[in-house]
Amino acid sequence: MFRSIRWRIAIPYVILILVIMTVMGLYLSRLLRQTYLGSLENQLITEAIVARDQLSGDFGTGSPSLNLDDQAKHLSSLVNARVTLIAKDGTVLGDSHDDRAIMDNHASRPEILRAGSQGQGSSVRYSKTEGQDMFYAAVPVTNQDQQVGFVRLALPLQQIQSNLQQVQSTILFFTLIASAFAIFLAMFIASRTTRPLRDLTEASGRIANGDLSTHIIPSTNDELGQLTKAFNTMEDRLQSHIDELISERSKLSSVLNEMSDGVVIVDAAGKVQLINKAAEDMFGIDQKQAIGVSLIEAVRQHQLVELWRKCRQTGELEAVLIELPAQKLYLQTVATSLGKALPESTLLLLQNLTRLRHLETVRQDFITNISHELRTPLASLKVLTETLQETALDDPPAARRFFQQIETEVDALSLVVSELLELSRIESGKVPLKMETVSSTDLIDGAVERLQLQAERVGLEIRTTCQTNLPKVLADPSRMEQVLVNLLHNAIKFTPANGVISIGCHLNDDKMLFSVKDTGIGIPADDLPRIFERFYKTDRARSGGGTGLGLAISRHIIEAHGGKIWAESIEGQGSTFYFTIPIAT
Repeated sequence: MFRSIRWRIAIPYVILILVIMTVMGLYLSRLLRQTYLGSLENQLITEAIVARDQLSGDFGTGSPSLNLDDQAKHLSSLVNARVTLIAKDGTVLGDSHDDRAIMDNHASRPEILRAGSQGQGSSVRYSKTEGQDMFYAAVPVTNQDQQVGFVRLALPLQQIQSNLQQVQSTILFFTLIASAFAIFLAMFIASRTTRPLRDLTEASGRIANGDLSTHIIPSTNDELGQLTKAFNTMEDRLQSHIDELISERSKLSSVLNEMSDGVVIVDAAGKVQLINKAAEDMFGIDQKQAIGVSLIEAVRQHQLVELWRKCRQTGELEAVLIELPAQKLYLQTVATSLGKALPESTLLLLQNLTRLRHLETVRQDFITNISHELRTPLASLKVLTETLQETALDDPPAARRFFQQIETEVDALSLVVSELLELSRIESGKVPLKMETVSSTDLIDGAVERLQLQAERVGLEIRTTCQTNLPKVLADPSRMEQVLVNLLHNAIKFTPANGVISIGCHLNDDKMLFSVKDTGIGIPADDLPRIFERFYKTDRARSGGGTGLGLAISRHIIEAHGGKIWAESIEGQGSTFYFTIPIAT
């Protein structure tokens, strides 16, 4: 309860009010008692004086004819109080309520002593005669300027106290009413005063939970109202800063996720603090699994861990080339300290060099292949020319045969050069495609017609299998026929006699799917992914001759049409080449 400001304000005031009202009630009760007793004393003194004036002139003379009991009773009926008539020596001469014969001498009574010395007297004491507390008031009786006795009036204190209690009860009632009202007012004021603070506390709790959507409406213009306005301003600025941070974080996250290079941040204990999408793909891990775990547990690469340790020891930039055989990746990894930005943290930047390595391999293969393709005819030309120079010029028939062979080798060189130029022009996009709507079966029939005779010469059968009522395709007829001829030529070249070559097309979703299937020697699984590279030949391909550029040219033509080309093969059972191109809309 006392943890609340409202109660810490209200309870002290409530206690203070209760104390003040209690003290005030006690003080008023005592003051009322004193006032009431003083008023009663004055009243009794006055009535005693009136009673004294009503006494017979023979009072105090000792005349036996006087019946003072009757006079006391008569006076008592007038003043409505007990009347006692006392001689100067204290002897009770008459009493309105009790037998004076059994009453003690009253000379020593306080009220009598005061009345004798001061002209009037009063006291509150216990009466043995009445058996209760009484209030007494006495005045002297004089005769010829001489005190001859006293008239004393008495009232039971019980009656006085009953009257006082009734008045005190009234005072207590109004005191309680006033206290309750004061307490309610204190609670109301404390509650109203602390309400802005409670609103601020609730708003702070919502902010702590991430809710910055509501504002507090100031209810006053005092310090709390100014505090509320300042709080609202702070909330607006905080929301603005959070929005900016979220925007910056979103930008950073987008950059990191779109980076082709992997990024890993490791703290001083070797725990992964951040990892981007590229790094996740490189190591085949998930961000939730990597964050907070050790680097070795996350990436399982000792070279990377050693690089991080070395960077931690030297404090300088460190780099190493890492190969991941399982993923077939080559990574150039750089480790650098993040310094003041993130003390004790290290940035690992992983650059994927796999494509560069692949391009380097392709370049080396290209050089090897082109060297091979050029070396053979050039060597033949050199031998033929040397032979001609030495002996064959003198033998015309032999010379003509050598010139025919030279012409053949020159044609082979021209074919390599022309296909290289053709591939270069297609790759650079300098050969525009003459797109038109054409029937798929017409394309296939044209290619089959060109190579039908060659297939029959080697004992092969070409079968055409196409669906009926096929839609037309959007293509360059001459280029598409070139692709089909290349695929049919390869199938004829690598299919033994009595084999079958099937060429066909059918609709596949919104594309036309062409296929060329043979029953030849097939393609080894290791060579299959690379057969569309320039000059790439399998061992069985080299024995069959050719430049090795036909499939590369076909791939570029199909891709220029917005299609895709691929092959499936089982070594020893034949191969099937597929490609797709869009249909005409």
